[in-house]
Amino acid sequence: MSLAAGVVRAETISFADAVSTLVQACGTDIKKHCRDVNLADHGVQQCLQHHQAEVSPSCTTTLNEVTNSIQLRLAAQASVTKICSEDAARVCHDVAPGEANLVNCLARATEVVGKKCSQAITDAGWR
Repeated sequence: MSLAAGVVRAETISFADAVSTLVQACGTDIKKHCRDVNLADHGVQQCLQHHQAEVSPSCTTTLNEVTNSIQLRLAAQASVTKICSEDAARVCHDVAPGEANLVNCLARATEVVGKKCSQAITDAGWR
């Protein structure tokens, strides 16, 4: 997986793929500097950033790329309902209330939602 190419195209990475990518690129650095760090609450990320001068350049680059991609994904998830509001009103007017129901409807309606809405859903990782 070429994360750098994905980030340039504004694609996002899943949380599971982010962990796998970091383990692959930073495994040695994590073992050396962050062995006892809790994974929750960005612990490994903060540890690697704290030891930035000591970790490998490829780990630092990958950490930055993964962090940026996750931020893009979170921003996309937060903006889907706004970006897709017109499509939702047109296509998903009969779905049960709730954001999850709306997102499921929009994600399934690939042929009839607009390009911006479709891209937001993809960037959010829901398609």
